[in-house]
Amino acid sequence: MRTTVSIDDALLKSAKARAENRGQTLGQYVEQAIRNEIAEPVTSRGALELPVFTRGTGMRADIDPSSNRDLFDALDASGDVA
Repeated sequence: MRTTVSIDDALLKSAKARAENRGQTLGQYVEQAIRNEIAEPVTSRGALELPVFTRGTGMRADIDPSSNRDLFDALDASGDVA
């Protein structure tokens, strides 16, 4: 079956080179790549576990959490800068 797909130019160039190295047409290479992808079992990632803040009482009253400057200044003052 013929179909048209849009592929990034650099990706297409790499796919053509790999197909040629394997002695395949681009269509054969793409078909095999799709077969390999479909053959992979779909696994669930499970529940995402987020870190929970459990110390202190929260944000200091003098820090505006919507202000990058306040947040960076607070980090600089605390010495906890990574």
